[in-house]
Amino acid sequence: MAYFTVTIEETGESYRCSERQSLLIGMEALGKKGIPVGCRGGGCGVCKVEVVAGECQKRPMSREHISAEDEAQGRLLACCTMPASDIKLKVLGKMKKSVCRLQHPGHMSQS
Repeated sequence: MAYFTVTIEETGESYRCSERQSLLIGMEALGKKGIPVGCRGGGCGVCKVEVVAGECQKRPMSREHISAEDEAQGRLLACCTMPASDIKLKVLGKMKKSVCRLQHPGHMSQS
């Protein structure tokens, strides 16, 4: 099984994600609170990202949330997208608020 590095452009954070794992599952492993997760099946649209560099594999996702034009521009649902190379992505919509939230000293979770 191959593993790839996924980088979130806005924060510079990166995580490892296998070719069989969705970008959303990998992102959840960063431990950020409040990452919006809905149906995990491509139907609700809350995990929208834009793949700005790299190759990916896609499962079917709702055209209500991702139009053919969106898909052609790399705007996809993270729950239905698996990396096929190293990926650089931007978070969109509801994802952006949670993923790009600044961590304040003193508010960090204890590990």
